[in-house]
Amino acid sequence: QVQLVESGGGLVQPGGSLRLSCAASGTVFSINAMGWYRQAPGKERELVAVITSGGSTKNADSVKGRFTISRDNARNTMYLQMNRLKPEDTAVYYCNADPRYYSISNYRGPGEYWGQGTQVTVSS
Repeated sequence: QVQLVESGGGLVQPGGSLRLSCAASGTVFSINAMGWYRQAPGKERELVAVITSGGSTKNADSVKGRFTISRDNARNTMYLQMNRLKPEDTAVYYCNADPRYYSISNYRGPGEYWGQGTQVTVSS
């Protein structure tokens, strides 16, 4: 089993930055892909970015050039650096872990493990 704990959300003005963290515990050796998803009120949960155990990444078109996903295997921690934030980025952001193997081009997540979510609000 895998447990995921998120931190780093908060209130930021448009154009600002936040860095989200996701700490994994339990059977972390079973994790292959990890990703960030987000969900705004009344909308479906959507993929933001994903990273494989080998470090390959893929971002949603809406965040390309602004968000960077990374992974520190020694700390069992994943990060999402969010720059030039927009009001439409406001959502609950969820950490996800997937034990299945993917090449980055074949990612079909989400996996079965979820964090509790952390609120990101972009507003003046």
